[in-house]
This record gives sequence, structure tokens and C-alpha cells, in this order.
Amino acid sequence: MTTLIVDGANVVGSRPDGWWKDRAGAARRLHEALMVADTPYDEVVLVLEGQAKGGVKAGRDGHVRTVHAKGSGDETIVEQARAAAERGDRVVVVTADRFLQARVGGVGAQALSPSWLLDQLS
Repeated sequence: MTTLIVDGANVVGSRPDGWWKDRAGAARRLHEALMVADTPYDEVVLVLEGQAKGGVKAGRDGHVRTVHAKGSGDETIVEQARAAAERGDRVVVVTADRFLQARVGGVGAQALSPSWLLDQLS
């Protein structure tokens, strides 16, 4: 299995497209793009925090599973990466946060940048 974990706040925040005016709408647009993206991952986990959680309900929608973080998304992202790695999945986390990249590397995940994901979605 291959699992892609997306730091929703970090990916949405990487483009100055007015996301700050409608965080829920930006999260919904990212979710929709992940739903139709042709990626080689068996599961995509979208982690949302704060107001963005209002844009997409928690749960599975096809191959995309949305997780609502309690507080900051970093802890939830690390938990999701650790669980997937412990199952034996190949895990990739999308975030630009260098500290978070190091943390997920410590649980066996590879980190890629939001620009990589956005290229996959276009």
C-alpha cells in the first residue's frame, strides 16, 4: 500500500489565491482536486484544522480520507504517518514545514513539498 498524507493548511497556504477569506472553501477545493487527481497512491489522507474543517466532513470519500485535527494539524499528521508506516505502507507527507518534515521522517515517511503536489493536481 502507498499512502499520501496532505497537510491541508500548508498546501492551501502555499498559493496566494485568497484562501484566507474562505478557509473552508479552500479546503473543499483541495479535497475536490485530490478526488480527481491521477496519483499512484492507494490512499490519500487530507488533514484539516481550524476553520478549514468546515469545508469537508471527516471520513472516507473514495480513496480520499479526511481527518479533522484537534488543534494543530502537525500532531495528527505525525500520528497518521506513524500508523501507515507501522502497517507497512510506503508513506509520503506533503508539507513545507521543515520541522514537520523531520518529524515524519523519524517515523519512516518521506516528505515532499506543496509545489510537488500542486504540480500533480494541475
